[in-house]
Amino acid sequence: MSCNYADGLSPYENKGVLGVPEKFDIEEKVDEKCTMLAEWIKNSKHVVVHTGAGISTSAGIPDFRGPNGVWTLEKQGKKPNINISFNDAIPTKTHMALKYLVEKNYVQYIISQNIDGLHLKTGIPRTHLAELHGNMFIGQCNTCNSQFVRDCATMTVGKKCLEEDCKRSVIRGRVCRGKLHDTILDWEHNLPEDDIEILADLNICLGTTLQIVPSGNLPLRGKKYGGKVVIVNLQPTKHDRKADLIINCFADVVLSKVMKKLSLEIPDYSPHFDPTKDHLPCTVVEWNIRQSDKRKIKNQYEKLCKDYKKRKLEEKLFYGVKKPKQYRKGTKMIKRESFIKNEIKEESEIVIIDLTEEEDDIFIE
Repeated sequence: MSCNYADGLSPYENKGVLGVPEKFDIEEKVDEKCTMLAEWIKNSKHVVVHTGAGISTSAGIPDFRGPNGVWTLEKQGKKPNINISFNDAIPTKTHMALKYLVEKNYVQYIISQNIDGLHLKTGIPRTHLAELHGNMFIGQCNTCNSQFVRDCATMTVGKKCLEEDCKRSVIRGRVCRGKLHDTILDWEHNLPEDDIEILADLNICLGTTLQIVPSGNLPLRGKKYGGKVVIVNLQPTKHDRKADLIINCFADVVLSKVMKKLSLEIPDYSPHFDPTKDHLPCTVVEWNIRQSDKRKIKNQYEKLCKDYKKRKLEEKLFYGVKKPKQYRKGTKMIKRESFIKNEIKEESEIVIIDLTEEEDDIFIE
């Protein structure tokens, strides 16, 4: 059962703020905000969606910090009323909508904190999905690090041995003597580095309070490069004040409205595209990030940063000043070496920019 995942984690006291009351925008406001979100999606070059436990509650999998979340009720000595098996759960409207938005090139990447495997079950390619905390349906070899899709959810968490041989020989014809382990992170584990170097000009957060660090801070990385942040959640989050748009509504409702405004239909879930289903005997599905995909992500990251810096330099940075008293309020002076490096020819030149919270650590008084 899905609650067993939380029971399998190591004891940990600091689980964040629990049980905050939910709030809902009125229907007219939701529709207005969904119109805005649809326009932003259409006009953005690189959209990344960050998903949390809130998008899976309609599939019967409880969240953690909601009024009826696993950890909220745990504090009261209770268990959630909904608790479906990971094997029986199927993707929600939100999961299927995101998969279709990826297919139509409206969304370039999905970064998920969920371990339930519902994104995987939609049939989305590995090249468009990062699962930061692991996946109940993935086994990883402890020797060659290859990952493979399993046809049933693991019974363990915390990167424990599954007592299954590595399946690399089936895929590549080369024998590996390693054993498969589950990919579910416990509290002390680090995030997978291959899955976090993602930057976007539009970050959409669905069903997450963004409390877990560092995954909860990833949507903000694009802010200092001109990116927007949208939060869709029923509870307030720690980053609400930095968001460009907040929609307090169910993710399924928001995605249904956005898809309609984009003139797209949400496809139904089909087991035919679900790699966790055993379609053929001895079928092995590899679930690795290829080196070419890593380079593509890195190049996109660097290009977005470079394009933004170039645009800002052209727009506002080349304003030389002679005396500090001429500076506008809310700006700080910086030297060439600490920010734009080779963009200014003379060492003595200075520039001014409007100070933002994210940039504060690179400025000098």
